[in-house]
Amino acid sequence: MSEGFVLTGGLIVTDEVADGWVAVSGGLIAEVGTGPPPPGEQVDVEGALVVPGFVDIHNHGGGGGSFSSTDPAAALSAVRTHRRHGTTTLLASLVSDPVPVLRSQIAALRELVDDGELAGIHLEGPFISKARCGAHDPAALREPDSATVAALLAAGGGSVRMVTLAPELPGGVKAVRQLAEAGVIAALGHTDGVEEQIRPALDAGATVATHLFNGMRPLHHREPGPIGVLLEDPRVTVELICDLVHLHPTIVRLAAKHAGRGRTVLITDAMSATGAPDGSYVLGRLKVDVRDGVATLARNGSLAGSTLTMDVAFRNLVLGAGLDLLDAVHATSGKPAELLGISDRVGALRPGLSADLVVLDADLRPSRVLRRGEWVTFS
Repeated sequence: MSEGFVLTGGLIVTDEVADGWVAVSGGLIAEVGTGPPPPGEQVDVEGALVVPGFVDIHNHGGGGGSFSSTDPAAALSAVRTHRRHGTTTLLASLVSDPVPVLRSQIAALRELVDDGELAGIHLEGPFISKARCGAHDPAALREPDSATVAALLAAGGGSVRMVTLAPELPGGVKAVRQLAEAGVIAALGHTDGVEEQIRPALDAGATVATHLFNGMRPLHHREPGPIGVLLEDPRVTVELICDLVHLHPTIVRLAAKHAGRGRTVLITDAMSATGAPDGSYVLGRLKVDVRDGVATLARNGSLAGSTLTMDVAFRNLVLGAGLDLLDAVHATSGKPAELLGISDRVGALRPGLSADLVVLDADLRPSRVLRRGEWVTFS
């Protein structure tokens, strides 16, 4: 493929869905339009849907590789697995581990951030509730303190972009404020907190609900808990694991419609078994069984991440939960890019942005993926 070309014959998704073309040059989107395409080498996608590359802000691995290691090859395997499914921008999520282990993992992933393979690092723990820890090792959990938070951020040298914590823990609200002041996204999750413990964290700067509904006190009509507060507050972006296993389609639809395009983000919460055969795996330090693509803890059967990819999440939102294409594009590209503060680079089909896009067939399955103007190899 030459450096410049024009993608023609597609249904292009911008602020609307329309017949059109996308001109690519130097790894960037040069122009998007309708009508006759400009001169140059043309790639006809024959009526396929063209959407922005997906942005996944919560992902633990794939292709047999886990981000919770110090092996760059394993991390790259995960990145490339998800890239083949249309995820052109990815945060690497780490599960709870002892602080020295987390610092080593952060240091290893930092190289991939510097190289542009990852958009940053997400620490899901260790500052989470033992009562709602899910697939996290309870022995690795701890209360947040300023020195530990600062040490983990320092290990990333700016690459740690988000931290999930339970605000009801001693020091939780203070840690939220510390993260927000450092320019790091403070996310609330794996929490057993009640409404009165969640609201102060939002006032302190928390802006994300980590996989809403999962890993938190459930919604009750007399005690709304974290779900009610996080879904209601206009300052909060809600993550939804749209595999239709963690969440029923009706729940996905209710949450996404209530939060709207401006506050809904689809995530995979994928683990190393994504894109790999069923069998036995490890998430952090815990053994996981994967059967029929569903990952559960070997010790108690609790859900342990997913084997979801973003193309499937996109498809599930449209075909399973009944939302429209623009909702899906905002939830898988536009809003997560905005949340990360990189919407001037990725997340839309707009001139000047990176040439990251996914070509979807009539069944909303990816037939081609473009990242930075280069076609991703599927094999």
